[in-house]
Amino acid sequence: MQNLTSYVQGRWHAGSGASVTLFNPTTEEALAQASSAGIDFKGVLEHGRAKGGPALRSMNYAQRGTMLDALSKAIHAHRDELIELSIQNAGTPRSDAKFDIDGAIGTLAFYGRLGQELGARTFLYDGPGVQLGRTARFWGEHVLVARPGVAVHINAFNFPAWNMMEKAACALLAGTPVVEKPGTPTALVAWRIAQLCIGCGALPEGAFQFIAGSVGDLLDHMGPQDSLAFTGSSGTAARLRGHANLVRHNVRVNFEADSLNAAVLAPDVEAGSDTFNLFVANVALDMTQKSGQKCTAVRRVFVPKERVEELTAEIVATANAVKLGDPSDAVVRMGPLASADQLRDVRAGIERLAKHARLATGGAGAIRERGYFVAPTVLVAADGRNPAFHAEEVFGPCAAILPYSGDAHEAAELVALGGGSLVTSVYSNEQTFLETAGLAIGAWSGRVWLGSDKMAEQSLAPGMVLPQMIHGGPGRAGGGEELGGLRGLSFYLQRVALQGFKGVIAPESMCVSKSAAPTA
Repeated sequence: MQNLTSYVQGRWHAGSGASVTLFNPTTEEALAQASSAGIDFKGVLEHGRAKGGPALRSMNYAQRGTMLDALSKAIHAHRDELIELSIQNAGTPRSDAKFDIDGAIGTLAFYGRLGQELGARTFLYDGPGVQLGRTARFWGEHVLVARPGVAVHINAFNFPAWNMMEKAACALLAGTPVVEKPGTPTALVAWRIAQLCIGCGALPEGAFQFIAGSVGDLLDHMGPQDSLAFTGSSGTAARLRGHANLVRHNVRVNFEADSLNAAVLAPDVEAGSDTFNLFVANVALDMTQKSGQKCTAVRRVFVPKERVEELTAEIVATANAVKLGDPSDAVVRMGPLASADQLRDVRAGIERLAKHARLATGGAGAIRERGYFVAPTVLVAADGRNPAFHAEEVFGPCAAILPYSGDAHEAAELVALGGGSLVTSVYSNEQTFLETAGLAIGAWSGRVWLGSDKMAEQSLAPGMVLPQMIHGGPGRAGGGEELGGLRGLSFYLQRVALQGFKGVIAPESMCVSKSAAPTA
């Protein structure tokens, strides 16, 4: 059995004492164990601040971009190995494993290119300057500068590669050293990636530290220049948000939590049209990809009330056509849930929601003798406003079909009942419906994906997180924001207002910024 070590303070550390066991979710066989016992967590932060931070800040954006590109290539060189680890440890079919691994590779490459485009600068201008006095002699500029702290990243189990590297890419490019803590059930994949990142030699010492297991008292030692980014449950996010030391020092925090994402079908969409087919395919994909264990997966499916039976039949047929089983089998497209805890929670959630709806397919019952398997589950509610479906996220292959009148304003109101989402998809060929629903939903969703016949052939599914666009959402979704190109760096940078003689602080004057100055 593999012993997952931590990389802290410049060396690999094998935890002592009690450990957590990682299992193959298909066979329930033990794969590895992880323990962070014995780590000096205060020392971890001090090491990042003393070694990693100064080293990164001594580099310009182009140099940091080259570093990220090297990490992307190091991971890509071991892509097949990582895919096999994902199949074993996360229970993901090859296609889902590639989704995670390639997401990490692609995000690092994107931010690597972005850094190289920024060039030899070490800070960013933030918007246009402004005249503050009688003449332009007294001038103001907002700039973004690196903070001398450490970024602690507590990542989710569902995307051990992508979730870790999307956070790390933004922080490292911003000049901030990172401490990465993966979700333990699937930490084997993250651990191997950490080995590759450290082993490739591209990172300065202290820029990247990795904890396999608990973070212990790490948060007790964070300070006002440090930052915490968390992806996981809303319950854990709430506890972290109220952590006494984080509150005391006003430590920057960014949360991505539960999300009752929605898909809305407009009444104008005709059966058999490109938009109709896209709607059905995307809903079924979101239900079954990663066994529904995606923060962007659709949980609420709003359809015009007179078309509930039609759409239920289409979605059930498409979801049930997905081959479920051992993810090492090439024909399988949906594997087990990631852990026994996930199996317990998903079954319990399905049972609770099933009390308020008709079960169209699936359910909480066992479908295989071994492994953490749950069948794709579609529930059909009689009332689209039933609060049960706007209060609980079942983090698995489960979605509820909810009727509505077909009015765009009502659709937006129903989406808002979920209290905040990462992504909402709207399907229509009517400009007015797309505009009305899209803009009204915008206040309650980090991303609004608008599907129509004109973009169907070229679109990526709404559950796909792209480094060019922000990832995050208001309210229940955590209130945080990641990625979005240069926007992803803002969390790790300090915005400061410079006021003085224009000939000193304007972009064309600053001696460290002679070339065109992009804004964040």
